[in-house]
Amino acid sequence: MGWEWWQAAALMIGMVVGLMALSVPVAFAFLIANLIGAYIFMGGYIGMTQLVANAGDSVASFVLVTVPMFILMGNIFFHSGIALKIIETLDRSMRKAPGRLSYISVLAGTIFAALSGSNMANTAMMGSLLIPEMQKRRYSPSMSIGPILGSGGLALLIPPSTLAVLLGSIAQINIGALLLAGILPGLVLALLYVSTIWIQVRLDPNSAPPYDVEPAPWTERLRLIALYILPMSLVIFCVVGFILLGLSTPTEAAAFGVLAVLFLSACYGKLTWRMMLLALEGTLKITVMVFFIILASKTFSQVLSFSGATSGIIDWATSFQLGKYEMLLLMFLVLLLLGMFVDAISIMLLTIPIFFPIAASLGFEPVWFALVMLLAIEMSATTPPFGLLLFVMQGVAPRGTRYIQIVQAGLPYLACDAVLLGLLMLLPGLALWLPGIPF
Repeated sequence: MGWEWWQAAALMIGMVVGLMALSVPVAFAFLIANLIGAYIFMGGYIGMTQLVANAGDSVASFVLVTVPMFILMGNIFFHSGIALKIIETLDRSMRKAPGRLSYISVLAGTIFAALSGSNMANTAMMGSLLIPEMQKRRYSPSMSIGPILGSGGLALLIPPSTLAVLLGSIAQINIGALLLAGILPGLVLALLYVSTIWIQVRLDPNSAPPYDVEPAPWTERLRLIALYILPMSLVIFCVVGFILLGLSTPTEAAAFGVLAVLFLSACYGKLTWRMMLLALEGTLKITVMVFFIILASKTFSQVLSFSGATSGIIDWATSFQLGKYEMLLLMFLVLLLLGMFVDAISIMLLTIPIFFPIAASLGFEPVWFALVMLLAIEMSATTPPFGLLLFVMQGVAPRGTRYIQIVQAGLPYLACDAVLLGLLMLLPGLALWLPGIPF
């Protein structure tokens, strides 16, 4: 039988939702749906064989090498104790306040976003570091999981961003300008997250109960900042600076970042064989989880594309006669919907050839529009039911954490993303001011 695009989309999404409802693990639900979809839409067993052959290619991209490199960097931070020292420095520099660990998660997430080009790696690392401590302090899921989901996504906006580099390459726009464009919006988004935590604590003080803490004297705070925060500028320079100066590709910059972290570990006397073995073991576990999610999602997108569902969604969404900003919001909505069940790289490959000509015809500045696309992709990663960061968080959250709790925890931070979109529409200079400064 001939399938309409909406029928194919309904069948594929319905199979995944149904399998998840039967408590099938997310990645396996995708893979089962992929095999059935390949059999239906790609010519029976031949299609299934082709899908299996393509599965390896989905994670064999040179760009994806940055993911394990940044995960390794995060694991070295963690197992060497540097990350804990950074968090401890932030902790001792803050006074007693309700929700202080949630604030710290946003501050640390912003710092780590400048040290990581992967939102999945950032979320996995922050979740592993902070959620156990928050759970011990009786924080609710909304106050422990939510801030980490939000701050994990900052890695897409604050450079270095692997997806920003890839987007700039595909769209043929200035990559350096795009990386700079994400700095101010990323910092504004972090401030919105802090405001959200403040409001949540005021509405429900029991969600993040205060605990006794003795803040360090000012002299001790300055010493800790000089010892554990300022040296991180070396890592940031090796990652961001090398890219901006054109000295390395993002993957090479990730390798330099790992070398910088190893150098700092040696300076702190933490570079040991045991630490490296633990870091490599942790990297392997998280990388396998992340790549399995990417593999399942990307093969899912291949079946959708082959069935005509993806092109049907895009054609349907772009067939309306709308004004400039109405069309922008519709493109944003399409990106958001696609991001619920298609990986970020596939979204860009599918939509950039269509959306950038439309944006150019509407008079949108290319770097600004590219940043809006990154924001949509960042939002889609925490948008239920298929946001990839939701699955990553489920993988690192304490045993017994329900998927619905993760979804509910992320909703206020999705609202912050929507506020930032409004600010970018009202104040385009928020993204374009830094790229316009001559260096």
